[in-house]
Amino acid sequence: MGRYWLQTLGCPKNQVDSDKLEGHLVARGYGPAPDPGSADLVVVNTCAFIDAAREESIETVLRLAGHRPPGARLVVTGCLAERYGEELRAALPEVDLVAGFGHALTEDAAVPSLDAPAAVPVALGAPRVARTIATSGFDLLELPRPAARAPWAYVKVAEGCDRTCGFCAIPSFRGKQRSREARHVLAEVDALRAASEGPGGPPLREVVLVAQDLASYGRDRSGSGRAHRGSRGPSPIAELTRAVAGRVDRTRLLYLYPSRLTGELVDAILETGVPYFDLSLQHVSRPLLARMRRWGDGDRFLRRIEDIRSMEPNATFRSSFILGYPGETERDHDLLLQFLEAAQLDWAGFFPFSSEEGTHAAGLPGQVPAELALERLRECGEAQDAITAARRDGMLGERRTVLVDAPGRGRTVHEAPEIDGVVRVPGHLAVGSLVDLCIIGAEGPDLIAAGGGGTA
Repeated sequence: MGRYWLQTLGCPKNQVDSDKLEGHLVARGYGPAPDPGSADLVVVNTCAFIDAAREESIETVLRLAGHRPPGARLVVTGCLAERYGEELRAALPEVDLVAGFGHALTEDAAVPSLDAPAAVPVALGAPRVARTIATSGFDLLELPRPAARAPWAYVKVAEGCDRTCGFCAIPSFRGKQRSREARHVLAEVDALRAASEGPGGPPLREVVLVAQDLASYGRDRSGSGRAHRGSRGPSPIAELTRAVAGRVDRTRLLYLYPSRLTGELVDAILETGVPYFDLSLQHVSRPLLARMRRWGDGDRFLRRIEDIRSMEPNATFRSSFILGYPGETERDHDLLLQFLEAAQLDWAGFFPFSSEEGTHAAGLPGQVPAELALERLRECGEAQDAITAARRDGMLGERRTVLVDAPGRGRTVHEAPEIDGVVRVPGHLAVGSLVDLCIIGAEGPDLIAAGGGGTA
């Protein structure tokens, strides 16, 4: 019927959406193109989180518009389409379809009104003059997806977010949190695992659960799946974590809001054998966090990290921080540097504040000059790079079980896929195998492993 090229930008949650859209296209008879120049349909799944992400999305759309063959249709979907659909349509005449995850609205009778996934194939056969926009509200959570190409897969368990963080516009275009039923999440894991057992692909070893506010999974649902305040039963995310862990070798959780990191959830994570904690901290100054409309402070965060390390000394911690949020003082910045030294996080990302239209922070006084924010970012980045390198050096001589992701490259439980450093392994090891190896070298964030050992 036709061939497609799908370009994904942004976070792992966007990658899950692309996987679902790809499964939908394949089910309708489309096949993947080897490159955009030989595709009949070019789809760009965009990111709109901050200015830099929007710029990258627009640049990618324009680049692919120039590389597509004559007659090929170009579709823009994802967060940028959700947030700026009308503006994109007016500004990018090169685009045939601006399709958020809502219900498609058409301006030409030649294009039927369809939901967003169905509207994408319409762009392949519709006249170029028929321009389609999709409204927000449609998500791809329950669509089938193709088999994973690697021995791991992201699985999205919820869409949207109920929080009102001062810097974040995501709830304005992704909506309130909508948690999937646990049985649907587990069915997706089972389907991915069954597909990986066929010929040609690696076995599914690791599932990475993702959501905008993962620790709050299930709190928006009514009935038996909802977590009620004061309930003594298992929380939905802890229960789901244990259920997924019973199906695959490794279960990893990304994006945990610190106030929801309960003892029950910590226990569930440690029970998986993947003691990896991705905590969304953003800063450590109590006054600045209050301006961000967020919970916590550096002392609370440190106590929680220390408590977890007392239970599992090899626990891994990742976080991200915003530099230059309105009102950030030198004292706030010093507190963050002191926290980094005390916390000894394994991984951390740093981002300059981006003023987002419609957010609480956009109208706050005390805007920090961009040059000062970047200076603070560089200072934090240099401090964290030294900490990360030292923690990686500390693994020299130890034996670790490595999941081989690709020829010559793998990960221990301490590295999330596509985010953290990697482990270089002997090239003959089979993709998808779990191998006990000795760490013999460290180069910045990456490790080198060798030596025989048990495999699975």
